[in-house]
Amino acid sequence: MAQVKSATKSDPNYKVIAENRRARFDYAIESDVECGIILEGSEVKSLRMGGSNIAESYATVDDGELWLVNAYIAPYKQAKTFQHEERRRRKLLVSRKQLADFWNATQRKGMTLVPLVMYFNHRGMAKLKIGVAKGKKLHDKREDAAKRDWSRQKSRLLKDHG
Repeated sequence: MAQVKSATKSDPNYKVIAENRRARFDYAIESDVECGIILEGSEVKSLRMGGSNIAESYATVDDGELWLVNAYIAPYKQAKTFQHEERRRRKLLVSRKQLADFWNATQRKGMTLVPLVMYFNHRGMAKLKIGVAKGKKLHDKREDAAKRDWSRQKSRLLKDHG
C-alpha cells in the first residue's frame, strides 16, 4: 500500500492539496492505492495555488478506465482562453491489476472507491490516494466515536496521574 509521506527537508516539492477528512468517519477503509491524475495546465496551476476540494467526490470504473467524479478544482484566473471545467471527470492512472481489483471490489455489495488525499509527491507530480471502502452504519460510527472518547480520557488520566 502506498503511504503518504510527511513533508521533510529532503522533499521540498511534497505538499498536501486536499484531504477528505470525513471519509474515515463515514467509511471503513479496507485498502488504499496511489493513483496518478490526468490534468490540464490550468488545473495544475490552480492546485499549486491550493484551490481544490475532494470531499464530495468518488471514483468509478467505466469502460475499463478509472475516473474521478465530482472533484472540484477552482478556476485559474490567469488562464483566460484555456480555462478548465471545475467539476469535470478526470481520468486516474493505475495498473491493469489494480484496475481489475477495483472492478471486483465495486461489484461486491456496499464497496465504493473514496478519494482520501490529493497531493504533490516529492517529484512534484499530482497524485491521489484512493481507498476501497465500505459504508459504515450509524451504530458503527457511534462505536468509533465512543472508542475515540475513551482513548482520549485514558490518555488524560495517564498524563495527570503518571
